[in-house]
Amino acid sequence: MAATQTYANHARTVPLFHFVVLPVLLINILVTAYALVRAPGLFTGWSVLVAVAIFLGALFGRVFALTAQNRLIRLEERLRMREVLPAELRGRVGEFTPEQLIALRFASDGELAELSTVVLRDNVQRRDAIKKLVKQWRADDLRV
Repeated sequence: MAATQTYANHARTVPLFHFVVLPVLLINILVTAYALVRAPGLFTGWSVLVAVAIFLGALFGRVFALTAQNRLIRLEERLRMREVLPAELRGRVGEFTPEQLIALRFASDGELAELSTVVLRDNVQRRDAIKKLVKQWRADDLRV
């Protein structure tokens, strides 16, 4: 059974990606660069270029997935806010930045109005700062 999600453990790490795939691809760049230095030529130069492209492909694949996820989170949070927030705050949903919406997803329905007021009033922009203000954590287990 998975532990209850909190601020302390909410960051998502995919061990095979973060600790195997990326390091292997980075080492591959170093190995091919070493081979290029030891035996300069078209093939070894091309190998370095391909190694860098594969590494960047892995990184961009993750970035693209996270960007799509963040767009969905923004949409979900706007819909949730229109349902959960009181009328005086509902009209201000458009004032939230993407960063604020992404962080506010962890606030429970019960504290969303109060936390939204604080975020708008104090212009709290950083995701980390907003997440630390959450008292009743709402887990987000369906993420990239």
